[in-house]
Amino acid sequence: MNDTQKETLLKVSCDTIRAVLTHKPVPKPKSDDAELNAPCGCFVTLKNKEELRGCIGQFTSERPLIELVSQMAVSSATQDPRFLYSPITPQELKYLDVEISVLSPLKRTTEPLSLRLGIDGIYIIKGCASGCFLPQVASETGWSKEEFLSYCCSHKAGLESDAWKDPETEVYLFTAEVFGTPFKQEE
Repeated sequence: MNDTQKETLLKVSCDTIRAVLTHKPVPKPKSDDAELNAPCGCFVTLKNKEELRGCIGQFTSERPLIELVSQMAVSSATQDPRFLYSPITPQELKYLDVEISVLSPLKRTTEPLSLRLGIDGIYIIKGCASGCFLPQVASETGWSKEEFLSYCCSHKAGLESDAWKDPETEVYLFTAEVFGTPFKQEE
C-alpha cells in the first residue's frame, strides 16, 4: 500500500472510533481507489501507552477493505471481550495509538515450524477452538517459534500448548502489512 492509502485507512479508523465513542453517527467510508475497495482481511489494534486496549479483525471479507477497517475499528474500540469491563472512554482518545494490519490470504501449512518469526502470523484451529497471533506479536514478545505456536494454542485457542503438533490441528500462516499512527485529533 502507498502512503496515501495508509493515511486514508488510518483516518477512517480514527474518525470511526471518535464517532462511536462520542455517540455520533459513524461515517460511511468511501474511496475511488481500487485497492481500498478490494475485499481483504484486516485487524485494527488499539493501544494506550503501549498497553493493548482492543484488537479485532477478520481474515477474509466480502466487503471492501475500507469498509472492513471501519467495522473492525468499531469492534476493537467497543467489542473486544478482554476489555468489556474496562471499555475505552472518550477521554482516552488522545492517548490511543491505532495500528492496522492488512492481511494476505491464509495458507495452510503441515510444517508449523516453517513460520518466519516477525513476518508470518498464525491461525490455529482444532475442532471448535481457534486462536491467532498477528506477525508483530513475535517481535513484541521475543518468543521462539515453539513458544509462538504454543502460546497461541494455550492462551488464544484454549488448547493444550502442544496442540500445534497434532495432525488434526489446522495451522495457517499469513503475512500482514502493518502501519499505525497516534490517534488523529479532529482538525
